[in-house]
Amino acid sequence: MKKEIQPKYNPVVFVDMTTGARFVTRSTVSSDKKEVIDGVEHSVISMGITSDSHPFFTGQKQFVDTEGRIDKFQKRFGAVRRAAKPKLG
Repeated sequence: MKKEIQPKYNPVVFVDMTTGARFVTRSTVSSDKKEVIDGVEHSVISMGITSDSHPFFTGQKQFVDTEGRIDKFQKRFGAVRRAAKPKLG
């Protein structure tokens, strides 16, 4: 096996931004934010959604505000109409 081709495996802590849950593990990803846990320096990675906050794993339905996206779409494309199909014959 060739040397120096494997990615560096670092200790990291993934933090759920919604619930604040923390998952201490190792990964090839790293960040500039560091935190010392049990005497070991870990990279801190913020995650938007994890198993702690995902509705599939929690069994709870979360309200997602889609109205803003629909209004934005209507403003951009509401005036655009589909062209009429040409009549054959």
